[in-house]
Formats: sequence, C-alpha cells, structure tokens
Amino acid sequence: MSLFSALTASVSGMTAQANKLSTVSDNISNSDTTGYKQASTEFSDLLNETSTTSYNAAGVGTFVRYDISSQGSLTSASSTTDLGIQGNGFFLVTDSSGATYLTRAGNFTPSASGDLVNAAGFTLLGYSVASGSTSADGISALQPVNVTGDGLKAVASTTGTYTANLNSDATAVTGALPSANLAASTYTSKSTLVTYDNLGNAVTLDIYSTKTGANTWEQSIYNGADAAPGGGFPYSTAALSTQTLNFSAADGSLTTPTSVSVAIPNGQTLNLSLAGTTQLASSFAVTAATTNGSAPSAVKSVSIDTDGVVSEVFANGTTKAISKIPLASVASVNNLTSLAGDVYQANTQSGSILVGDAGLGGLGSIQSSQLESSTVDLATQLTDMIVAQRSYEANSKVFQAGSDLLSQLNNMLK
Repeated sequence: MSLFSALTASVSGMTAQANKLSTVSDNISNSDTTGYKQASTEFSDLLNETSTTSYNAAGVGTFVRYDISSQGSLTSASSTTDLGIQGNGFFLVTDSSGATYLTRAGNFTPSASGDLVNAAGFTLLGYSVASGSTSADGISALQPVNVTGDGLKAVASTTGTYTANLNSDATAVTGALPSANLAASTYTSKSTLVTYDNLGNAVTLDIYSTKTGANTWEQSIYNGADAAPGGGFPYSTAALSTQTLNFSAADGSLTTPTSVSVAIPNGQTLNLSLAGTTQLASSFAVTAATTNGSAPSAVKSVSIDTDGVVSEVFANGTTKAISKIPLASVASVNNLTSLAGDVYQANTQSGSILVGDAGLGGLGSIQSSQLESSTVDLATQLTDMIVAQRSYEANSKVFQAGSDLLSQLNNMLK
C-alpha cells in the first residue's frame, strides 16, 4: 500500500537528514583538529517496484564519505617535532596493540620514554639509522622514533680532508728526513690538523711535507703530543703515517696517493683525503684541513629534515642522524577506513600500504614546525546544517500527513 510506503520513506528521509546533521556536528566540532578531513553525507534513492497504476515510495539511503585526499593548509608550530606533510602521503603510527595505521595528524611530542607520540596517543614509526634499515625493508622494519638523546657524547674522528700547495721551487732535502725521527731531521713545510679520539680528547697531528725530488715529496704525520720539549724532533713515538707523494710533471697535480690511513691514538682509523693537493710554483699554503668528530657535547635539540631524517643537534653545533621517517600511501586514498584518533586503516578497497621516502615516488615532503589544519569549511557546514534542519522538518510533515490519513481510514471502519 503506497500510504504505508510514504510513512517509511519519510522515516528514511528523517534518518538521512539526521545522519547529515551528525556529520555536520562532527565537522564543526573538529574544525580545529589537526589533520582532520571533512566528512560529508551523500544520498541515494531507494527505488521500489512500480507500475503505471501504483507507486510505492522507498525512501533514501545515506553514505558517509571523508575527503581524505584533500590537503589542509599548513600552519606554523612552535616545536620541531610538530610535523606537517606538503603533498601526498601519511605518517605511519602504531598503538599499544602494535597495529599500524596511517595519519596526517603530526602533532608529535616526546613521551616519558622519548618516543614521539601525537595528541591521540599514536606513536610515530620510522627506520633506525644505526640498524641501516630503509623503506625498502617495508613495514616490518619500522620502530618507534625515539628522541631521548645520547646525553654527553664524544664523536671520534674517522674521516678528514687535507689539501695544500707544496712549493715546486723548494730545494730538495738531502739530509735526515722527518721519517727518520732524529733531532737533525729537516723538512720543507709543516702544518697541523686537529682530530678527536674515542673519549673526545683533541689529538693534534703534526704533518711534515718534505721535498725529496723533482716531483716527489715525503709526508710524515706525527702525534703532536709526542714532540720533544719545545716542539719538533725527536718524537717519543714513531710516525703515525709516512708516504711518498707523487705529482704530475705536466700540471703539478697529485697522482698518488689520493688518501692515507692514520691510526689516531686511543681513537679510530682516520681516512684522510689528499685529493686536490698540488705542487705549483707558489708558496706553501693549506687549502683545506678538516675532520669529523667532536669533543664531548650534550644534545641541545632535535631537527627533522624535509626528507624525514631525524638528527640530534649537539651544543657544539654538530649533528647526528638517528632515524628516518618514511611516508606511506595507498592506491585509493578516499576508500581508507576512518578510525577514532584521525587515523586510517587500509582495506581491500583502498589497497595495501606502500612505504617510501619523503619527496620521492609522488610522496610529499615533511615540514618540521608546521601542522596541517582541518579541511572543514565552517561557512559550508552552517549552511548544510540549516538545509538538513529544513529537510528533516519537511519529512516529518510527510510522516504527520500519512499518520493523519491512516487515522481517518481507521475512523471510517468504525
């Protein structure tokens, strides 16, 4: 009977508008929620079998959709661990159960244990630099990003660069060379290079360059702390490194060796690059004398680059990479399952999670000290609220009219 169908159709209409009001309410209440994606209620008609002489109303069905793929505007934040994504992708997070989720809510702060946790309680996941794992290792290699800090830390020198110009017009030395380590040892040029041992003590290297032939020089490296009183020869220990430098007669460039290994006392083996050293008709001059490593220093802050590399910044200005934050995506973003806490879960309709490096493979960049705003448009939501209210009232009027007609029918049968 079409009269009953009118009642059920009006009830479905009121239910549909109630659903719309619910999404409007959610949107307005989350208008300031970081990373929130605006929800919308979409309607579809429910068509019953009809004929030319009768019609049965079926009503309306609803479907709630989140516009997950839309980009919210990025706003400045005070903490370097507040993270926004410019472009495509999601952060990978986990909860206490160990399940992996996706989110754009990057308001992360260190927990008591140092793990980065957002306002909804989800822990940020990344790859440990120390373990050597990368996005190629997939989700199984992810672990919580921890920024506890190493405390007071010294970094031993392992690499360095030393380049200089050696005067080609210098006279070749014919007496005792620096490698002999005698009081009578003579040399052409001397310079120093500061390195660090395992405890962060500065170890000064004395570097002697001595011309021995037209295109050959002897280079001897000593521990400056072992020099004789007043400095110089003889040193109390043998040279840490001695090698013959060979230069091209055509252009004065260094041919061999381009690097040397120096065992730092109580430290590591220093790989010292000599590439760029020359023998030209100009006075001796050092053009580069640098090494890595540092004296003991405390962690002052944490920095996060656009490619997701998380680094400790020490008080002396040096940095150390500790983690790398990847980004993830799925084939059909808007079909992700939305869960409480502004997180999303992959399903058969969305496709499986794909993990990659920020800035590569169509994924966006990570912006430190920025947060993604909600995509809610308050003006639109207030308009939708009024429309839903009026539609609800209209459906209730239809229900009331149908109810009155049924009452009249019942009275006719009395």
